[in-house]
Amino acid sequence: MQQTYTYPEFPYRQSAEQREGRLARHPLVIIGAGPIGLTLALDCAQRGIPTVLVDDNNTVSIGSRAVCYAKRPLEIWDRLGMAAPLVDKGVRWQVGKVFLRDDLVYGFDLLPESGHKMPAMINLQQYYLEQTLVDACEVHPLVDVRWKHKLVALQQAEDHATLTLETPDGRFDLEAAWVVACDGANSDTRQMVGGGFSGQFFHDRFLIADVVMKAAFPTERWFWFDPPFHRGQSVLLHKQSDDVWRIDFQLGWEADPEAEKQPERVIPRIQAMLGPDAKFELEWVSVYQFACRRIDKFRYGRVLFAGDAAHQVSPFGARGANTGVQDADNLAWKLKLVIDGAAPESLIDSYHDERAYAADDNLLNSTRSTDFITPKSASSLRYRNAVLELAETERFARPLINSGRLSTPTPYQQSPLNTPDEEAFAGAMKPGSNCADAPLRHAGQAAWFLNVLNTLHGAAGGFTLLVFGDRPAVDGVAEGRVTARVLGVGSDIEDSDGLLAQRYDGQPGTVYLIRPDQHVAARWRSFDEAKVRAALRRCLAVH
Repeated sequence: MQQTYTYPEFPYRQSAEQREGRLARHPLVIIGAGPIGLTLALDCAQRGIPTVLVDDNNTVSIGSRAVCYAKRPLEIWDRLGMAAPLVDKGVRWQVGKVFLRDDLVYGFDLLPESGHKMPAMINLQQYYLEQTLVDACEVHPLVDVRWKHKLVALQQAEDHATLTLETPDGRFDLEAAWVVACDGANSDTRQMVGGGFSGQFFHDRFLIADVVMKAAFPTERWFWFDPPFHRGQSVLLHKQSDDVWRIDFQLGWEADPEAEKQPERVIPRIQAMLGPDAKFELEWVSVYQFACRRIDKFRYGRVLFAGDAAHQVSPFGARGANTGVQDADNLAWKLKLVIDGAAPESLIDSYHDERAYAADDNLLNSTRSTDFITPKSASSLRYRNAVLELAETERFARPLINSGRLSTPTPYQQSPLNTPDEEAFAGAMKPGSNCADAPLRHAGQAAWFLNVLNTLHGAAGGFTLLVFGDRPAVDGVAEGRVTARVLGVGSDIEDSDGLLAQRYDGQPGTVYLIRPDQHVAARWRSFDEAKVRAALRRCLAVH
């Protein structure tokens, strides 16, 4: 097999506490240096939390694995200063096409409007993402990455957890005020705390083949039902970096996973698709079965769960890593405020309220996609086939085709941190929604709204009062140790294209309270300091 990537080996090092035989307590320990653990470590460190990140391995993930990264996670990585190299290396795309046999029956555009900094999607092998994040964590003074450290035991007290770690030099203990488990769908941490992990397993298997080749396919997502080269099944095609193409072949439940991974079985499938004379090399091959499950509680005492350790979805719709990155985005600012004593510990409980709600939404969408692609009953099969047949000639049927609804953020509509609207607003920026980006001018320069939110507070982040029209007489509103700083549209920033006002229904006088994770907490048609303070208390879980 051809290799386009050289896997690094990160060095194991003894920590000072291990070397000196002393028991140290850390504010935060993260288990698992995959995309979610690395993102969370970098986010927490940039907010000022000293973070220990441990992993039982010493390299990045083997194989391309997660490859599709959506606009919202890219915006989160942009806040952390990491999006530019990912977007530069990745393959941008926003158009998807669905085929029945050889016929195009449906197409979609994930970002048909202009005025957004980040693309709708990029395709990038997971090992590139992880290495980019590792490099950033390794040079950050508040991130302590410890390779070859395996969690083997965990005990909890009221205000901390004690972790036993196994290393090449033996075992040692450390303490943590908070632990976040990002150790995957087979999380050892989840088993140690007795966390439930329930849902649905799907009786089907898919073959992943990463193929190195020069090909004329456009940079689009192509999905085939019943193609002539793989009759009765489905196939998915994506382009990645370095002329690597991801091809997923549906195999059926009866397929032998080990046999199907062998080159003598994989190569004929690809030749049937591309033609017998096509030139290509295999880079990575895997067979997977998928599940849709989530943990019963995202918090067990001092231990929190994120990413696949908290929820597992089928790969259709790119909801796994994208959802996990949003877990990290939701949790980091809450940990910061609680660790600093600026918010009560009950703020951490809102992490479950918001991210379990999002996980359930993703599980629902993922399950529907999987049921459409791999029908499990005669009625489901009849429905799927009828939709596909109608879609060739009838426009109304085309949106019913579900080859994987692509990942979009779930608004926290029922969050206890939201202050409900008192007046009518148009548009999507309801309390609980992530903020839409827009081009503008700031300090005489072209800028983006989400970037201005970052620079207003610095790396630690904070609350913002976005005010359209006349600026209030105050520069901020304080509640306890937290201050929401005013950002005036027309005074501090110029909405040069009018898109900010359009996307936020920003009539003169309108005020938005924006959380540190760039989600809307509240909005009003006029500035009222008492109402802002009440909304801040609610957003801090102060009762």
